[in-house]
Amino acid sequence: MKSLVDQLSNYAAYHRDPRNIATHFVGIPLIVLAITVLLSRPAFPVGGLAASPAVVAVIAASAYYLRLSPGLGAVMTALLALCAWFGAWAAQLSGAAWLTIGIGGFVVGWVFQFVGHFWEGRKPAFVDDLMGLIIGPLFVVTEALFAVGLLQGLQREIEARSGPVRHRGTRQAA
Repeated sequence: MKSLVDQLSNYAAYHRDPRNIATHFVGIPLIVLAITVLLSRPAFPVGGLAASPAVVAVIAASAYYLRLSPGLGAVMTALLALCAWFGAWAAQLSGAAWLTIGIGGFVVGWVFQFVGHFWEGRKPAFVDDLMGLIIGPLFVVTEALFAVGLLQGLQREIEARSGPVRHRGTRQAA
C-alpha cells in the first residue's frame, strides 16, 4: 500500500492551480455527500441502527483512511459519519426528494470538478489512477488544514514531490 505522502503527492500533482483546488472544496464534498445519500437506501434495522450500503462504504473508507494516517483518518471518519447521518435522513424523504438530493448533488459536484480541471489544463487524477476517487476527499481535508497553518511538514513533503501551487496564468499542458 502506498503511504499517505505517496497518495497525496500523486493526487496533488493534478491539482496545482488554486482555482482547481477551490472548485474541489465544493465539488468533492457534494459528490461524497450525494453518493452517501444514494447509498442510504435500502436501510435495514440492525441493533437499533439503520444499516445500509452507505454505512458499509463509510466503514470501508474510514478503515482505509485510518490505515493511511490515524489522525487524518479520525477526521475523515467523523466527516463521513456526518455524511452517513445526512444520507439516512435524506433516505427517509420521498423518493423524488431523495433522488433530487442524491443525483442533483452528484451532477453539480462533477460540474465543479470538471470546471476546475479545465482551469488546471489537466485531466482528473482518477483517470490515471482510480485511487484518486478515494484520495480526493482526503486531499480536500488536508488542503483545508494546510490553509489554516496545520500539518506544514506534510505540506512541505507533498510540495517537494508535486511542486507548489501555481499562481494564475501558469496553465499546465494536458
